[in-house]
This record gives sequence, C-alpha cells and structure tokens, in this order.
Amino acid sequence: MANEWWKTAVIYHIYPRSFQDSNGDGIGDLQGIISKLDYVKKLGVDAIWLSPVYKSPNVDYGYDVSDHRAISEDYGTMTDMEELIFEANQRGLKVILDIVYNHTSDQHRWFLDAKKSKTSRFRDFYHWRPGTPDGPPSDWMSTYNTSAWEFDEKTGEYYLHMNSRRQVDLNWENPNVIHEVKEMMIFWIRKGVSGFRIDQLGHINKKKSLPSYEQYADKEADPHFEIIKDEGAHPYVHHLNEAVFSKYSMMTVGESGSATPEEALLYTDPARREVNMVFSFDHLQIEEGDSESDVKVNVVQLKKVMEKWQKTLEEKGWNTLFWCNHDEPRIVTRFGDEGEHCAASAKMLAATLHMMKGTPYIYQGEEIGMTNADFEGIEEFRDSKSITEFHQRHYEQNEEKESVLADLNKRSRDQARTPMQWDDGKNAGFTEGEPWIKVNNNYLSVNVQQNLDDPESVFWFYHKLIHIRKTEPVVTEGTFDLMAPDHPSVFAYTRTGGGEVLLVISHFGKKPVSFAVDREQISGLSGHLLLSNYTVEDDASALEKPFELRPYETRIYLFKETEKER
Repeated sequence: MANEWWKTAVIYHIYPRSFQDSNGDGIGDLQGIISKLDYVKKLGVDAIWLSPVYKSPNVDYGYDVSDHRAISEDYGTMTDMEELIFEANQRGLKVILDIVYNHTSDQHRWFLDAKKSKTSRFRDFYHWRPGTPDGPPSDWMSTYNTSAWEFDEKTGEYYLHMNSRRQVDLNWENPNVIHEVKEMMIFWIRKGVSGFRIDQLGHINKKKSLPSYEQYADKEADPHFEIIKDEGAHPYVHHLNEAVFSKYSMMTVGESGSATPEEALLYTDPARREVNMVFSFDHLQIEEGDSESDVKVNVVQLKKVMEKWQKTLEEKGWNTLFWCNHDEPRIVTRFGDEGEHCAASAKMLAATLHMMKGTPYIYQGEEIGMTNADFEGIEEFRDSKSITEFHQRHYEQNEEKESVLADLNKRSRDQARTPMQWDDGKNAGFTEGEPWIKVNNNYLSVNVQQNLDDPESVFWFYHKLIHIRKTEPVVTEGTFDLMAPDHPSVFAYTRTGGGEVLLVISHFGKKPVSFAVDREQISGLSGHLLLSNYTVEDDASALEKPFELRPYETRIYLFKETEKER
C-alpha cells in the first residue's frame, strides 16, 4: 500500500511574496521562508505548500510561468530553493510545489517561438485558430471578463487564453506538451519535493467544437467553467499518475474550483488513479446571512454543502479541508467577527473545519486570526483581476467608485495577500523596506509574537487541534453525521469509529443561543471535553439538557464505550 502520509497530515500554505522578506526589497523570498521554518514547525504541521516561485513576469504573481525550471529573481536562486527543501526536510517538513500546467506566460520561450511563424515547432504547443467575420473564433470569455482570444498580427491568427491574455493555454492534445510537463515534474521530484498542488486541474481539455458561451449563460454554473469542463481531462491526469505521481509516491491535490462532490470523486477515487484530493470552492460560495441576523453566513446552507462533501467522499476518495488560500478573503472577516470576538470566532472556525474527515490546509496568518485589510483606493490594490474589474465597472460602465471599491474590499484576492504579521514593529516585521502591498492596520494587536506569548491565543488553539488530529484516530477515520441540520446558527456534528464518538458544537453567531444535543448519537457512552474556546466544565453530563452557547463558542467532546459496555 502506498504511503498515505497526507491522510494524517496538516499542511501549511505559504504565499512567498507576502510571507517574509530577507533582503529589504519589500518582497517575501525563499531565505525569508527558511528563517521562519522553526515557527512553522512549532505549529505542528507536516508539510508546507508554496505558491509559485518560478521565473515569471508576475502579471498574475507567479501563475504566469516563463520558465518552470528556474526561480524568480524576486524570490532568490535555485540554490536558495535547494536549501529550503533541505532545511524543511531536516525539520520533518515535506515540501509541496504549485504546478501550473494549463497555461504558460506569453514570455515563455515556447510561446515566443510559436509567435514567430505558423511553422514553428512550438506552434502546436498552444491553441491557435483563424478568426471569423465577426472577429474572434468564438464568443468564449476569460476569467477577466474579456474575450478568451487574442489576435496575433504577425501570423494573423488568434490564441486562446482562459485567464489573462498574458497566460496562454497549452494544447494538451500535443504529446510533446505532455512530455514536457512530465519532465518538469520529475525535475522537481529530483530536487526533493514530496507533492504537487495542480492549478486548474480540469481545465486542460478544451472543447474543440467551440460551443457558444451564451448557451450556458442562463444556467446556474459559470459559463466560463462549463465550456472547459469535460471528461476529457481525466485520461491526461490518469496518465500523469501512472508516469509520475504513483511512480514517485507523490502527494497530489488538484484545484477544481467549480467541482461538485461527485466530480471530485472521479478525480480522487483511488481505483481511478488520478489525484489524492481536490480543492473545490463549493463551501465558500454560500450566501450571506440574513441582514437582520447576527450570523454572517447561511449556516443551514453551509452545513448542507459540507455534509454532502463529507458523505460523498467518505468511502472513496479524500477531502481537502480549508477556509482560506491565496485567492480567498480572510475567513474571520467573512464568517466570523473582526471586533471583540475576533479570536473566539477564529478558534470556532478552526475547530469546525479541522475535526472533519480530510486533510486540513492552514493558510499563512490564519493561525493567528488575520483579517481583511481596508484598501482605500484602487492604487492600493495589486491583483490584476481586481484592477481590471475596477476599470470595467467604474470607467466603462460608470458605476460609482465607492460601490466598486466596497465590493473589491470584500472579495479581492489581495485580501489574502497582505504581508504576514510577525510583530508590532515596522511593517509588522515583514520587511525593512517598502512592502509590495500594504500591511493590514491591525498588525499592532494581531501578530505572531502576540500569539506566541499568549497561551490562550488562536495560534495555540490551532496547535491543540493539530494534536487532537494526530492522537485521536476517529478524526482521521471516523464517519461524519450532522446534528441539528436546520439550526440557523449552530453547526454540530459527530465523527464515529472504533468505539468512539467525537462531538463538535460550533456557534456562528454574536448573540448567545440555546442548544440541545441529540442524545441518540452519543447514547450509552461516557465523555469528556477535549477543547473549547471558552471556560467549560470538563464533565459532558452538562449536555443532558439544553445549554447556552456564548458568542462564537465551540466545544469538542470525546465519548467512549465504558468497560461495562464492551
């Protein structure tokens, strides 16, 4: 049986540009990460996942790769990368790299050559089409809400880009593309990495018939994802598994943002030999709570979505557990409280997620309760998507500037990318220079040093959660059952296995609420409190009658069979 270390692991996600700067240029780098490995190890995680550090023009901050086998000068050198892998391994930390295989930068040598002539040997590395009388080959739209086709004057054809026009989609029907991707992966495996996070996992197979974007516009799903969603991606991923992933015992997680649980199962069922798990953003598309309520998110809907993922992948496949990443706003701002209950809500959200079945991912700063920043003008944003949207809505559609900025402040990718808050010193300890993006103003009260000094901090709560995951097999192996599915603010569930029941109770509201446990799910078992973000009696007998949950309170109980019952 393959080494499935990732099933009991917790993975720490680092966005290198914003983690730690070592040379004062205002940009995080590899030496900065090396200097903080002891901190990461202290948290208790098993691996670090690095967002792209490859050579890149940084139109999309690393997701536009111009050389997959070179390190961006912003981050350091290949020697720095080799040192990082070595130092991480010395501390028992595995290294996972981001793989961008759907597209390359328009500055990649393949594309630069492909543009020279229709007879270039790299021409078929990309999707080229002649235009139509109306212009582009089809009405496909990119994620930037612009045409997915860009005209090349020299050769008189259009090339496909489902993202920015500077990110050119690769043609996976060309065997040479597949060969190059495999060789690139093996290059990094030989450097000592232990796994890959694959960007845009299912986007590589494009529909050759170029169906109209409009035919999907009336459906609930985003047309952009519908026109590229295709069973055809699976043979390619399976081939990579056979040739690389399984052969070298690589952990693999694929990003498939619009995937349903059923689609994720196709990728993660071990019998199909594709990837170990996928990232879907299903649970982050939940509606906001009622404007009259003290609860920010529709908890009933959230429970329904999370339950479906837990149940669908319970017997086959594997789940990813995450609230945040480099593209998503901070979860404390979205689902919790930025005010007096900031720490309590951060702990509650952590407990709710980390006790489920799957592999948890902690995004840098999540473990100290970092929140969204306040960007006062478009000049403070760095995300190309946000800047493009601002210009489209404000300058082209005449929407009020304040309205557009308010929207971007809620959901811009830049909210995940403000610098890591290390201490209350200059620039939150991130850099001695001018930060590439603004530091969140709350760094004076929310920072690593403050968390490490306080035994009741968010950091140490995460540390305890990780310890529970590693010492209680029911967290890794137990079945999932939802409790009180229709309760508007309480997310409660059990994990059952090996004669044990783990009970998690989390309140998503600012106001106290009464809650009663369904005793049938813990009938005949004796239990005790494992962890809470408030002072709570250790004795689980208090659960025998309705009790009050305080703002953002969470409790984790463990019940076991008594000797008599055995």
